[in-house]
Amino acid sequence: MSDTLTPEHAAAATIAVRRATPADAADVAAMVREIADLEDQAASVHVDDAQWRGVLERPDVIVLLAERGSTAVGYVSAVRQLHLWTGGDVLNLDDLYVRPGHRDAGVGRQLMAALAGLAAPEQLLIRWGMEADNVDAQRFYRRLGAMLRPKVLAAWEPSAYADVAAGR
Repeated sequence: MSDTLTPEHAAAATIAVRRATPADAADVAAMVREIADLEDQAASVHVDDAQWRGVLERPDVIVLLAERGSTAVGYVSAVRQLHLWTGGDVLNLDDLYVRPGHRDAGVGRQLMAALAGLAAPEQLLIRWGMEADNVDAQRFYRRLGAMLRPKVLAAWEPSAYADVAAGR
């Protein structure tokens, strides 16, 4: 057995993961815009740096940053929420994002491991969704041991439900 690290493990070893604070709002906002651009959803992002400072103060919002030195290279975000069927909480993972140039080096795995570490003491279920055609993400999550189940996600925008809410 060799003590030499593979390039993948050497890169991952230089990454530190910590919970984001309001002081990290600009980094979080920038990466949210990056992932939205990547998914052709930039027009859907309406949270600015100042709003992120407030969001990062909320105890139910978890944003973990992966850093190489003092540079943010990725994040995982989740919201702790009551699960009515069990009466306990779940973590709803929102995004897992690793910046280009830092992918395929174990950063995503480290972020998921850190999120699992937060959930483990209370045995919280972690759940999330992904696009059906994102086979790379599906492969990654299967390697972590996640169970993938097909499900249709519905979204009801205010403009679409306004008439129903008004009784029309």
